[in-house]
Amino acid sequence: MKAYLLHCNRDFNMRRASVWNEAALMQDLALETLYRAMAQDDAFLYEVAKQVVPVSLTELDEIRYRQAVLADCIEHEDAVRQLYAIAMEALETERHTFHSIFASSPAMVLHGARELVQAFLGVLHRLRAAADADAGSFRSEGFRRFFATIEHELTDEYFRQIERCLKELRFRNGVLISARLGDGNKGILHVLRRPHEPAPNPLRRLFAKRAPALTFRIADRDEAGARALSELEARGVRLVANALSQSADHILSFFSMLRAELAFYIGCLNLRHELERRGVPMCFPVPHPASERIHAMEGLCDASLALRLAAAPVGNDVKAGGKTLVVITGANEGGKSTFLRGVGLAQLMMQAGMFVTAASFAANVCDGIFTHYKREEDATMKGGKLDEELRRMSEIVDHVRENALFLSNESFAATNEREGAEIARQIVSALLQKRVKIVLVSHLYALAGELHAQRSPAMLFLRADRQADGTRTFKLIEAEPLQTSYGEDLYKRIFVKPASAAEAGAEAAIAQRASSGFE
Repeated sequence: MKAYLLHCNRDFNMRRASVWNEAALMQDLALETLYRAMAQDDAFLYEVAKQVVPVSLTELDEIRYRQAVLADCIEHEDAVRQLYAIAMEALETERHTFHSIFASSPAMVLHGARELVQAFLGVLHRLRAAADADAGSFRSEGFRRFFATIEHELTDEYFRQIERCLKELRFRNGVLISARLGDGNKGILHVLRRPHEPAPNPLRRLFAKRAPALTFRIADRDEAGARALSELEARGVRLVANALSQSADHILSFFSMLRAELAFYIGCLNLRHELERRGVPMCFPVPHPASERIHAMEGLCDASLALRLAAAPVGNDVKAGGKTLVVITGANEGGKSTFLRGVGLAQLMMQAGMFVTAASFAANVCDGIFTHYKREEDATMKGGKLDEELRRMSEIVDHVRENALFLSNESFAATNEREGAEIARQIVSALLQKRVKIVLVSHLYALAGELHAQRSPAMLFLRADRQADGTRTFKLIEAEPLQTSYGEDLYKRIFVKPASAAEAGAEAAIAQRASSGFE
Protein backbone atom coordinates (compact mmCIF):
# COMPACT_ATOMS: atom_id res chain seq x y z
CA MET A 1 0.00 0.00 0.00
CA LYS A 2 1.07 3.57 -0.67
CA ALA A 3 -0.13 6.79 0.91
CA TYR A 4 0.67 9.23 -1.96
CA LEU A 5 -0.58 12.27 -0.04
CA LEU A 6 2.38 14.57 -0.75
CA HIS A 7 3.02 13.49 -4.34
CA CYS A 8 0.54 12.00 -6.75
CA ASN A 9 2.87 9.30 -8.06
CA ARG A 10 5.79 8.80 -5.66
CA ASP A 11 6.69 8.46 -2.01
CA PHE A 12 8.03 11.31 0.08
CA ASN A 13 11.82 11.19 0.46
CA MET A 14 12.85 12.06 4.01
CA ARG A 15 16.54 11.83 3.05
CA ARG A 16 16.63 14.23 0.15
CA ALA A 17 19.77 16.11 -0.80
CA SER A 18 19.82 19.61 0.65
CA VAL A 19 19.01 22.60 -1.56
CA TRP A 20 22.34 24.31 -2.24
CA ASN A 21 21.21 27.73 -0.91
CA GLU A 22 19.04 26.35 1.90
CA ALA A 23 21.09 28.11 4.60
CA ALA A 24 20.67 31.47 2.85
CA LEU A 25 16.93 30.94 2.49
CA MET A 26 16.70 30.04 6.17
CA GLN A 27 18.43 33.27 7.15
CA ASP A 28 16.98 35.70 4.62
CA LEU A 29 13.36 34.49 4.73
CA ALA A 30 13.34 33.71 8.48
CA LEU A 31 12.25 30.13 7.80
CA GLU A 32 13.21 29.05 11.31
CA THR A 33 10.24 31.00 12.68
CA LEU A 34 7.93 29.28 10.19
CA TYR A 35 9.25 25.80 11.00
CA ARG A 36 8.90 26.29 14.75
CA ALA A 37 5.30 27.41 14.37
CA MET A 38 4.57 24.32 12.29
CA ALA A 39 6.35 21.99 14.71
CA GLN A 40 4.90 23.22 18.02
CA ASP A 41 7.91 21.70 19.84
CA ASP A 42 7.59 18.38 17.99
CA ALA A 43 11.03 17.41 16.64
CA PHE A 44 9.60 15.14 13.93
CA LEU A 45 7.19 17.79 12.62
CA TYR A 46 10.07 20.27 12.55
CA GLU A 47 12.26 17.91 10.53
CA VAL A 48 9.49 17.16 8.03
CA ALA A 49 8.81 20.89 7.55
CA LYS A 50 12.51 21.46 6.85
CA GLN A 51 12.47 18.64 4.30
CA VAL A 52 9.33 19.68 2.42
CA VAL A 53 9.08 23.49 2.37
CA PRO A 54 12.39 24.40 0.63
CA VAL A 55 11.86 21.89 -2.19
CA SER A 56 9.71 23.92 -4.56
CA LEU A 57 7.24 22.11 -6.79
CA THR A 58 7.31 23.42 -10.35
CA GLU A 59 4.46 21.46 -11.94
CA LEU A 60 1.06 23.15 -11.59
CA ASP A 61 -0.77 19.84 -11.23
CA GLU A 62 1.48 18.82 -8.31
CA ILE A 63 0.89 22.12 -6.52
CA ARG A 64 -2.87 21.87 -6.99
CA TYR A 65 -2.83 18.21 -5.89
CA ARG A 66 -1.17 19.13 -2.59
CA GLN A 67 -3.38 22.21 -2.12
CA ALA A 68 -6.48 20.03 -2.47
CA VAL A 69 -5.18 17.56 0.11
CA LEU A 70 -4.41 20.43 2.50
CA ALA A 71 -7.88 21.90 1.95
CA ASP A 72 -9.34 18.54 3.00
CA CYS A 73 -7.11 18.54 6.07
CA ILE A 74 -8.38 21.98 7.06
CA GLU A 75 -12.00 20.96 6.56
CA HIS A 76 -11.64 17.61 8.38
CA GLU A 77 -8.90 18.33 10.89
CA ASP A 78 -10.11 15.89 13.55
CA ALA A 79 -10.20 12.99 11.09
CA VAL A 80 -6.70 13.80 9.78
CA ARG A 81 -5.27 14.05 13.28
CA GLN A 82 -6.88 10.67 14.05
CA LEU A 83 -5.11 9.14 11.02
CA TYR A 84 -1.84 10.62 12.23
CA ALA A 85 -2.46 9.15 15.71
CA ILE A 86 -3.10 5.72 14.15
CA ALA A 87 0.21 5.89 12.26
CA MET A 88 1.98 6.92 15.46
CA GLU A 89 0.34 4.01 17.31
CA ALA A 90 1.63 1.56 14.68
CA LEU A 91 5.20 2.82 15.08
CA GLU A 92 4.94 2.63 18.86
CA THR A 93 3.65 -0.93 18.52
CA GLU A 94 6.73 -1.85 16.49
CA ARG A 95 9.04 -0.37 19.12
CA HIS A 96 7.50 -2.50 21.86
CA THR A 97 7.40 -5.74 19.86
CA PHE A 98 10.37 -8.04 19.36
CA HIS A 99 11.27 -8.11 15.69
CA SER A 100 14.78 -8.15 14.30
CA ILE A 101 16.36 -9.07 11.00
CA PHE A 102 19.46 -9.95 13.01
CA ALA A 103 17.73 -12.79 14.88
CA SER A 104 20.00 -15.80 15.25
CA SER A 105 17.65 -18.40 13.72
CA PRO A 106 14.74 -18.63 11.27
CA ALA A 107 12.52 -19.70 14.16
CA MET A 108 13.31 -16.45 16.01
CA VAL A 109 12.71 -14.43 12.85
CA LEU A 110 9.38 -16.17 12.37
CA HIS A 111 8.39 -15.61 15.99
CA GLY A 112 9.25 -11.90 15.91
CA ALA A 113 7.51 -11.28 12.58
CA ARG A 114 4.44 -13.21 13.67
CA GLU A 115 4.12 -11.22 16.90
CA LEU A 116 4.59 -7.92 15.04
CA VAL A 117 1.97 -8.69 12.39
CA GLN A 118 -0.38 -9.85 15.14
CA ALA A 119 0.15 -6.52 16.93
CA PHE A 120 -0.40 -4.61 13.68
CA LEU A 121 -3.79 -6.23 13.12
CA GLY A 122 -5.48 -4.06 15.74
CA VAL A 123 -4.03 -0.90 14.21
CA LEU A 124 -5.08 -2.00 10.72
CA HIS A 125 -8.61 -2.60 11.98
CA ARG A 126 -8.71 0.97 13.36
CA LEU A 127 -7.38 2.34 10.07
CA ARG A 128 -10.10 0.51 8.15
CA ALA A 129 -12.76 1.79 10.58
CA ALA A 130 -11.52 5.37 10.11
CA ALA A 131 -11.64 4.94 6.33
CA ASP A 132 -15.20 3.59 6.49
CA ALA A 133 -16.30 6.52 8.65
CA ASP A 134 -14.64 9.40 6.81
CA ALA A 135 -14.01 8.39 3.18
CA GLY A 136 -17.21 9.91 1.85
CA SER A 137 -16.52 13.40 3.21
CA PHE A 138 -13.10 13.96 1.59
CA ARG A 139 -12.97 15.50 -1.88
CA SER A 140 -9.29 15.69 -2.90
CA GLU A 141 -7.84 13.18 -5.33
CA GLY A 142 -5.12 12.28 -2.84
CA PHE A 143 -7.44 11.34 0.01
CA ARG A 144 -10.01 9.66 -2.25
CA ARG A 145 -7.30 7.40 -3.66
CA PHE A 146 -5.86 6.79 -0.19
CA PHE A 147 -9.21 5.69 1.25
CA ALA A 148 -9.98 3.61 -1.84
CA THR A 149 -6.68 1.79 -1.35
CA ILE A 150 -7.51 1.09 2.30
CA GLU A 151 -10.96 -0.25 1.41
CA HIS A 152 -9.56 -2.40 -1.40
CA GLU A 153 -6.63 -3.85 0.52
CA LEU A 154 -7.99 -4.15 4.07
CA THR A 155 -11.08 -6.22 3.34
CA ASP A 156 -12.83 -8.51 5.79
CA GLU A 157 -11.50 -11.50 3.84
CA TYR A 158 -7.96 -10.11 4.17
CA PHE A 159 -8.27 -9.94 7.96
CA ARG A 160 -9.73 -13.46 8.14
CA GLN A 161 -6.91 -14.82 6.00
CA ILE A 162 -4.22 -13.06 8.02
CA GLU A 163 -5.63 -14.33 11.31
CA ARG A 164 -5.87 -17.87 9.91
CA CYS A 165 -2.28 -17.79 8.66
CA LEU A 166 -0.95 -16.42 11.95
CA LYS A 167 -2.77 -19.17 13.82
CA GLU A 168 -1.27 -21.85 11.57
CA LEU A 169 2.21 -20.35 11.88
CA ARG A 170 2.18 -21.02 15.61
CA PHE A 171 2.62 -24.74 14.71
CA ARG A 172 0.79 -25.99 17.78
CA ASN A 173 0.61 -29.47 16.21
CA GLY A 174 4.18 -29.52 14.97
CA VAL A 175 5.81 -28.70 11.64
CA LEU A 176 5.12 -30.64 8.44
CA ILE A 177 8.13 -30.53 6.11
CA SER A 178 8.76 -32.44 2.89
CA ALA A 179 12.22 -33.16 1.49
CA ARG A 180 14.07 -35.27 -1.04
CA LEU A 181 17.20 -37.32 -0.78
CA GLY A 182 20.25 -35.94 -2.45
CA ASP A 183 23.85 -37.06 -2.79
CA GLY A 184 24.93 -39.22 0.12
CA ASN A 185 21.30 -39.53 1.16
CA LYS A 186 21.33 -35.98 2.49
CA GLY A 187 18.05 -34.14 2.67
CA ILE A 188 17.47 -31.46 0.01
CA LEU A 189 14.60 -29.26 -1.16
CA HIS A 190 13.00 -28.85 2.26
CA VAL A 191 9.51 -27.37 1.90
CA LEU A 192 7.12 -26.36 4.66
CA ARG A 193 3.72 -27.95 4.03
CA ARG A 194 0.28 -26.97 5.18
CA PRO A 195 -0.96 -29.43 7.82
CA HIS A 196 -3.68 -31.84 6.72
CA GLU A 197 -7.10 -30.49 7.51
CA PRO A 198 -8.77 -32.73 10.11
CA ALA A 199 -12.19 -34.14 9.29
CA PRO A 200 -14.97 -32.05 10.83
CA ASN A 201 -16.73 -35.17 12.21
CA PRO A 202 -15.03 -36.53 15.39
CA LEU A 203 -16.06 -40.14 14.63
CA ARG A 204 -14.70 -39.87 11.11
CA ARG A 205 -11.42 -38.52 12.50
CA LEU A 206 -11.26 -41.41 14.95
CA PHE A 207 -11.80 -44.21 12.38
CA ALA A 208 -10.17 -42.58 9.36
CA LYS A 209 -7.33 -44.44 7.70
CA ARG A 210 -3.96 -42.93 8.35
CA ALA A 211 -1.18 -42.68 5.79
CA PRO A 212 1.70 -45.08 6.45
CA ALA A 213 4.51 -43.32 8.31
CA LEU A 214 7.76 -44.12 10.04
CA THR A 215 7.98 -42.48 13.45
CA PHE A 216 10.89 -42.14 15.80
CA ARG A 217 11.46 -40.13 18.93
CA ILE A 218 14.57 -38.36 20.18
CA ALA A 219 15.67 -39.15 23.68
CA ASP A 220 15.25 -36.38 26.23
CA ARG A 221 19.03 -35.99 26.73
CA ASP A 222 20.06 -36.41 23.08
CA GLU A 223 21.47 -32.91 22.49
CA ALA A 224 22.91 -33.79 19.08
CA GLY A 225 19.57 -35.14 17.95
CA ALA A 226 17.78 -32.06 19.23
CA ARG A 227 20.19 -29.82 17.30
CA ALA A 228 19.66 -31.90 14.15
CA LEU A 229 15.89 -31.61 14.54
CA SER A 230 16.18 -27.85 15.10
CA GLU A 231 18.29 -27.47 11.97
CA LEU A 232 15.78 -29.52 10.00
CA GLU A 233 12.95 -27.28 11.21
CA ALA A 234 14.96 -24.16 10.35
CA ARG A 235 15.41 -25.34 6.75
CA GLY A 236 11.67 -25.75 6.42
CA VAL A 237 10.56 -22.48 7.97
CA ARG A 238 13.29 -20.20 6.58
CA LEU A 239 11.37 -19.11 3.49
CA VAL A 240 8.14 -18.62 5.43
CA ALA A 241 9.96 -16.66 8.13
CA ASN A 242 11.54 -14.35 5.57
CA ALA A 243 8.24 -13.84 3.76
CA LEU A 244 6.40 -12.99 6.98
CA SER A 245 9.21 -10.68 8.05
CA GLN A 246 8.96 -8.86 4.72
CA SER A 247 5.21 -8.54 5.18
CA ALA A 248 5.75 -6.99 8.62
CA ASP A 249 8.33 -4.60 7.17
CA HIS A 250 5.90 -3.64 4.40
CA ILE A 251 3.18 -2.76 6.91
CA LEU A 252 5.71 -0.83 9.01
CA SER A 253 6.96 1.03 5.93
CA PHE A 254 3.41 2.02 5.03
CA PHE A 255 2.74 3.48 8.47
CA SER A 256 6.12 5.23 8.53
CA MET A 257 5.38 6.90 5.20
CA LEU A 258 1.82 7.75 6.25
CA ARG A 259 3.13 9.41 9.40
CA ALA A 260 5.76 11.40 7.47
CA GLU A 261 3.37 12.62 4.79
CA LEU A 262 0.63 13.52 7.25
CA ALA A 263 3.21 15.30 9.42
CA PHE A 264 3.56 18.03 6.82
CA TYR A 265 -0.19 18.67 6.83
CA ILE A 266 -0.32 18.56 10.64
CA GLY A 267 2.40 21.23 10.59
CA CYS A 268 0.32 23.32 8.19
CA LEU A 269 -2.68 23.02 10.51
CA ASN A 270 -0.55 24.12 13.47
CA LEU A 271 0.71 27.10 11.48
CA ARG A 272 -2.81 28.03 10.44
CA HIS A 273 -3.98 28.12 14.05
CA GLU A 274 -1.07 30.37 15.03
CA LEU A 275 -1.87 32.79 12.22
CA GLU A 276 -5.60 32.74 12.90
CA ARG A 277 -4.97 33.79 16.49
CA ARG A 278 -3.20 36.88 15.16
CA GLY A 279 -5.92 37.73 12.67
CA VAL A 280 -3.66 37.16 9.66
CA PRO A 281 -5.48 36.74 6.31
CA MET A 282 -4.83 33.45 4.51
CA CYS A 283 -5.72 32.06 1.11
CA PHE A 284 -4.75 29.35 -1.31
CA PRO A 285 -2.62 30.99 -4.01
CA VAL A 286 -3.25 30.59 -7.73
CA PRO A 287 -0.13 29.26 -9.48
CA HIS A 288 0.59 30.13 -13.11
CA PRO A 289 3.01 28.59 -15.62
CA ALA A 290 6.67 29.49 -15.26
CA SER A 291 6.73 31.12 -18.69
CA GLU A 292 4.27 33.80 -17.59
CA ARG A 293 5.09 36.84 -15.46
CA ILE A 294 2.37 37.14 -12.85
CA HIS A 295 2.48 38.74 -9.41
CA ALA A 296 -0.85 39.90 -8.04
CA MET A 297 -1.51 40.12 -4.31
CA GLU A 298 -3.93 41.73 -1.90
CA GLY A 299 -3.10 42.16 1.76
CA LEU A 300 0.17 40.26 1.51
CA CYS A 301 2.09 40.28 4.78
CA ASP A 302 5.26 38.64 6.04
CA ALA A 303 4.34 35.32 7.68
CA SER A 304 7.47 35.21 9.83
CA LEU A 305 6.85 38.75 11.13
CA ALA A 306 3.22 37.87 11.84
CA LEU A 307 4.36 34.94 13.99
CA ARG A 308 6.60 37.22 16.04
CA LEU A 309 3.88 39.83 16.61
CA ALA A 310 0.74 39.69 18.66
CA ALA A 311 -1.31 41.09 15.76
CA ALA A 312 -1.35 40.93 11.99
CA PRO A 313 1.23 43.19 10.31
CA VAL A 314 0.30 45.71 7.64
CA GLY A 315 -0.51 44.05 4.31
CA ASN A 316 0.27 45.33 0.83
CA ASP A 317 -1.56 45.22 -2.49
CA VAL A 318 0.56 44.92 -5.63
CA LYS A 319 -0.34 44.12 -9.22
CA ALA A 320 2.76 43.26 -11.22
CA GLY A 321 1.34 41.34 -14.17
CA GLY A 322 3.81 41.16 -17.03
CA LYS A 323 6.60 42.68 -14.92
CA THR A 324 10.04 41.10 -14.89
CA LEU A 325 11.63 43.65 -12.53
CA VAL A 326 10.14 45.24 -9.41
CA VAL A 327 12.26 47.98 -7.83
CA ILE A 328 11.41 49.06 -4.28
CA THR A 329 12.81 52.27 -2.81
CA GLY A 330 11.80 54.79 -0.18
CA ALA A 331 12.12 55.66 3.48
CA ASN A 332 14.25 53.70 5.89
CA GLU A 333 12.21 51.35 8.10
CA GLY A 334 9.26 51.81 5.78
CA GLY A 335 8.54 48.10 5.27
CA LYS A 336 10.60 47.41 2.15
CA SER A 337 12.61 44.48 3.52
CA THR A 338 9.54 43.10 5.24
CA PHE A 339 7.59 43.14 1.97
CA LEU A 340 10.50 41.49 0.15
CA ARG A 341 10.64 38.72 2.71
CA GLY A 342 6.86 38.34 2.46
CA VAL A 343 7.12 37.89 -1.31
CA GLY A 344 9.81 35.24 -0.91
CA LEU A 345 7.91 33.36 1.78
CA ALA A 346 4.66 33.46 -0.19
CA GLN A 347 6.42 32.11 -3.30
CA LEU A 348 8.07 29.34 -1.29
CA MET A 349 4.83 28.42 0.51
CA MET A 350 2.85 28.44 -2.74
CA GLN A 351 5.31 26.06 -4.38
CA ALA A 352 5.18 23.82 -1.31
CA GLY A 353 1.42 23.49 -1.83
CA MET A 354 0.60 25.58 1.24
CA PHE A 355 -1.69 28.55 1.87
CA VAL A 356 -0.10 32.03 1.95
CA THR A 357 -0.59 35.01 4.24
CA ALA A 358 -2.63 37.25 1.96
CA ALA A 359 -6.26 37.94 1.09
CA SER A 360 -5.45 36.81 -2.46
CA PHE A 361 -2.24 35.81 -4.21
CA ALA A 362 -1.34 34.73 -7.73
CA ALA A 363 2.13 34.21 -9.20
CA ASN A 364 3.95 32.21 -11.81
CA VAL A 365 5.96 29.29 -10.46
CA CYS A 366 9.70 29.84 -10.40
CA ASP A 367 12.51 27.43 -11.11
CA GLY A 368 14.37 28.21 -7.91
CA ILE A 369 14.31 31.08 -5.40
CA PHE A 370 17.57 32.97 -4.85
CA THR A 371 18.25 35.62 -2.21
CA HIS A 372 21.08 38.13 -2.01
CA TYR A 373 20.81 40.13 1.21
CA LYS A 374 23.38 42.34 2.88
CA ARG A 375 25.38 40.65 5.60
CA GLU A 376 27.27 41.79 8.68
CA GLU A 377 31.03 42.34 8.52
CA ASP A 378 33.05 39.14 8.25
CA ALA A 379 34.31 38.45 11.78
CA THR A 380 37.32 36.49 10.46
CA MET A 381 38.42 39.51 8.36
CA LYS A 382 39.28 37.23 5.42
CA GLY A 383 37.76 39.74 3.06
CA GLY A 384 35.75 42.96 2.88
CA LYS A 385 31.98 43.16 2.68
CA LEU A 386 32.09 43.84 -1.05
CA ASP A 387 34.27 40.76 -1.63
CA GLU A 388 31.80 38.69 0.35
CA GLU A 389 28.82 40.06 -1.61
CA LEU A 390 30.53 39.37 -4.94
CA ARG A 391 31.41 35.83 -3.86
CA ARG A 392 27.80 35.06 -2.95
CA MET A 393 26.61 36.64 -6.18
CA SER A 394 29.01 34.45 -8.15
CA GLU A 395 27.56 31.33 -6.49
CA ILE A 396 24.04 32.46 -7.42
CA VAL A 397 25.05 33.02 -11.03
CA ASP A 398 26.50 29.49 -11.13
CA HIS A 399 23.15 28.01 -10.07
CA VAL A 400 20.52 30.40 -11.40
CA ARG A 401 18.21 29.10 -14.12
CA GLU A 402 15.68 30.55 -16.51
CA ASN A 403 12.39 31.48 -14.82
CA ALA A 404 14.02 31.72 -11.40
CA LEU A 405 13.08 34.37 -8.79
CA PHE A 406 15.88 36.63 -7.53
CA LEU A 407 15.32 38.68 -4.37
CA SER A 408 17.90 41.40 -3.67
CA ASN A 409 17.98 43.43 -0.47
CA GLU A 410 20.43 46.34 -0.35
CA SER A 411 22.99 44.49 -2.46
CA PHE A 412 26.35 46.17 -3.09
CA ALA A 413 25.78 48.97 -0.59
CA ALA A 414 29.21 48.20 0.91
CA THR A 415 30.99 50.37 -1.67
CA ASN A 416 30.30 53.90 -2.88
CA GLU A 417 27.02 54.56 -4.67
CA ARG A 418 28.52 54.94 -8.13
CA GLU A 419 30.40 51.65 -8.08
CA GLY A 420 27.60 49.77 -6.29
CA ALA A 421 25.03 51.02 -8.79
CA GLU A 422 27.18 50.01 -11.77
CA ILE A 423 27.78 46.50 -10.39
CA ALA A 424 24.09 46.04 -9.62
CA ARG A 425 23.02 47.42 -13.01
CA GLN A 426 25.18 44.93 -14.92
CA ILE A 427 23.96 42.02 -12.80
CA VAL A 428 20.31 43.04 -13.18
CA SER A 429 20.75 43.37 -16.94
CA ALA A 430 22.35 39.91 -17.22
CA LEU A 431 19.65 38.26 -15.09
CA LEU A 432 16.86 39.87 -17.11
CA GLN A 433 18.43 38.51 -20.29
CA LYS A 434 18.42 35.10 -18.61
CA ARG A 435 14.62 35.51 -18.06
CA VAL A 436 14.96 35.72 -14.29
CA LYS A 437 12.24 37.59 -12.39
CA ILE A 438 13.73 40.15 -9.98
CA VAL A 439 12.41 41.94 -6.92
CA LEU A 440 14.98 44.52 -5.87
CA VAL A 441 15.16 46.67 -2.72
CA SER A 442 17.79 49.38 -2.97
CA HIS A 443 18.85 52.75 -1.57
CA LEU A 444 21.10 53.32 -4.59
CA TYR A 445 19.34 56.16 -6.40
CA ALA A 446 21.89 56.02 -9.20
CA LEU A 447 20.67 52.50 -9.95
CA ALA A 448 16.94 53.06 -9.37
CA GLY A 449 16.94 56.38 -11.25
CA GLU A 450 18.69 54.90 -14.28
CA LEU A 451 16.32 51.94 -14.41
CA HIS A 452 13.30 54.23 -14.07
CA ALA A 453 14.59 56.42 -16.89
CA GLN A 454 14.31 53.45 -19.26
CA ARG A 455 10.48 53.66 -18.98
CA SER A 456 10.24 49.93 -19.62
CA PRO A 457 6.69 48.47 -19.38
CA ALA A 458 8.26 45.33 -17.88
CA MET A 459 9.45 47.27 -14.82
CA LEU A 460 7.43 48.31 -11.76
CA PHE A 461 8.63 50.90 -9.24
CA LEU A 462 7.30 50.89 -5.69
CA ARG A 463 8.10 53.28 -2.87
CA ALA A 464 7.69 52.88 0.88
CA ASP A 465 5.04 55.41 1.90
CA ARG A 466 5.99 58.22 4.31
CA GLN A 467 3.67 60.84 5.68
CA ALA A 468 4.62 64.49 5.96
CA ASP A 469 5.50 64.18 9.65
CA GLY A 470 7.81 61.26 8.95
CA THR A 471 5.36 58.55 10.06
CA ARG A 472 5.76 55.26 8.21
CA THR A 473 2.55 53.58 7.06
CA PHE A 474 4.44 50.43 5.98
CA LYS A 475 2.47 50.56 2.75
CA LEU A 476 4.10 50.42 -0.67
CA ILE A 477 2.79 52.74 -3.37
CA GLU A 478 3.56 52.79 -7.06
CA ALA A 479 5.87 55.80 -7.48
CA GLU A 480 9.19 56.82 -8.97
CA PRO A 481 12.34 56.55 -6.81
CA LEU A 482 13.55 59.52 -4.76
CA GLN A 483 17.09 60.63 -4.02
CA THR A 484 16.51 60.40 -0.27
CA SER A 485 15.70 57.58 2.13
CA TYR A 486 14.75 60.06 4.86
CA GLY A 487 17.51 58.94 7.17
CA GLU A 488 17.08 62.19 9.09
CA ASP A 489 13.78 60.85 10.41
CA LEU A 490 15.62 58.12 12.25
CA TYR A 491 18.22 60.60 13.50
CA LYS A 492 15.55 62.88 14.93
CA ARG A 493 13.69 60.02 16.52
CA ILE A 494 16.79 58.77 18.30
CA PHE A 495 18.85 61.87 19.08
CA VAL A 496 16.68 64.98 18.85
CA LYS A 497 14.50 66.09 21.78
CA PRO A 498 10.78 66.17 20.85
CA ALA A 499 9.60 69.67 19.94
CA SER A 500 6.49 71.39 21.18
CA ALA A 501 3.21 70.84 19.38
CA ALA A 502 3.45 74.24 17.61
CA GLU A 503 7.05 73.64 16.52
CA ALA A 504 6.17 70.16 15.35
CA GLY A 505 3.29 71.50 13.25
CA ALA A 506 5.47 74.15 11.64
CA GLU A 507 8.21 71.62 10.86
CA ALA A 508 5.62 69.26 9.35
CA ALA A 509 4.24 72.03 7.09
CA ILE A 510 7.73 72.99 5.92
CA ALA A 511 8.59 69.36 5.28
CA GLN A 512 5.40 68.81 3.30
CA ARG A 513 6.02 71.88 1.07
CA ALA A 514 9.61 70.85 0.55
CA SER A 515 8.61 67.30 -0.26
CA SER A 516 5.92 68.27 -2.76
CA GLY A 517 8.23 70.74 -4.45
CA PHE A 518 11.00 68.15 -4.71
CA GLU A 519 8.75 65.48 -6.17
